[in-house]
Amino acid sequence: MHIFLTGSSGFIGRHLLAAFIAKGHSVTCAVRALPEIKRQGVRYVIADFSLHIDPQDWLSKLDDIDIVVNAVGIIRQNGNQTFETLHTKAPIALFAASQQKGVKLVLQISALGADENATSHYHLSKKAADDYLKNSTLPAIILQPSLVYGPGGKSASLFNTLASLPVLVKLGHGQQMVQPVHIDDLIETVIRLLSHRPHVSQTIAVVGPIALSFTEFIRTLRQAMKLPAPLIATIPLPVARPLITLFDHVKHAPLDREMFEMLERGNTADASAITALLGRLPRQVSEFFAPAQIATVRRLALLNWLLPILRASLAIVWLVTGVISFGVYPVSDSYELLARVGVSAGLAPWMLYGAASLDLAIGVAILCIHRKWIWHLQLMVIIAYSLIIAWKLPEFLVHPYGPVLKNLPMLAAIWLMSALEES
Repeated sequence: MHIFLTGSSGFIGRHLLAAFIAKGHSVTCAVRALPEIKRQGVRYVIADFSLHIDPQDWLSKLDDIDIVVNAVGIIRQNGNQTFETLHTKAPIALFAASQQKGVKLVLQISALGADENATSHYHLSKKAADDYLKNSTLPAIILQPSLVYGPGGKSASLFNTLASLPVLVKLGHGQQMVQPVHIDDLIETVIRLLSHRPHVSQTIAVVGPIALSFTEFIRTLRQAMKLPAPLIATIPLPVARPLITLFDHVKHAPLDREMFEMLERGNTADASAITALLGRLPRQVSEFFAPAQIATVRRLALLNWLLPILRASLAIVWLVTGVISFGVYPVSDSYELLARVGVSAGLAPWMLYGAASLDLAIGVAILCIHRKWIWHLQLMVIIAYSLIIAWKLPEFLVHPYGPVLKNLPMLAAIWLMSALEES
């Protein structure tokens, strides 16, 4: 079969593409820009969901296509990446073009909750495209997954991080119900549906075997990671709601008001349809990662919050050092140390306040600039300071508080951050 796939660079789309190729299907991927590394045997066409909202935009791209699979989706709006455009207008244009081209089947990756009780902009935008398909003559399958968990997913990384924190935060009653499904079960469901194409359109809930509270979901992930029981901190809803509203204005916040309202509504369904398709129960949360993956998953989850703490700690060291050097520590004593190092009286103020300014600049840069050169600069500065002190002020090498010796863990921490920085 020749499959036209949208959203192939996204979490679900990447897994779908790999599965389609493994099954020997021909795949055409609609992409905003050609990838640097092209998958062998995959054809790419330029298409932008934020711009292609007319059926005419899609007609020429659907030549010889048997099946259209739409896996485009966003959880937050950003600029021209809006729910209305990406979830409603562009998909409807694609579906209309598919009907004109005589496509045999459209498979839409929607969302659980995109139904008659939907109130969020996210769910309503998904529902509008689903309703178009239901009312058309196109053979269509609408899959409505709950929370989708799997390696490489941003949501999975967030859930793992929350599960690894020493304190589990419970919002209000903590009974926000979810029914997470593993990405492998979602992909297997798609493959089985494409292998035995139904003759009538249908909507299928893609969920895990049981519903559980979000708190219990996170706790189960923590148990699967072999971490000890966490402390529980409850934030009453009257306090939680205003705090979450503030996240509406934070670009990469893990939660905003609309997402919280969707969570409060609940995200569960009957698992009988997916169970019948798979011929077995979907994977339980406790089985989301294999025993061999536990150590890796746990390590990555811990690093997700420990590294930001380490970054902030290093920044504080530089910032506080800079402030202290500007006068909190007696300036006369600083001049005396500089004199012992060999700095003349005329140059001392420049050296003192220049070094203090450099410390402050490094502290700010650590917080604001994620680049390897920031860490390399720190390594050079600390090594230079340490060598000068060892040569000119050797008594600090054997000081009981170990002011020079403590540079070693600082250097190790900075080296670690440099190794993990992506650019």
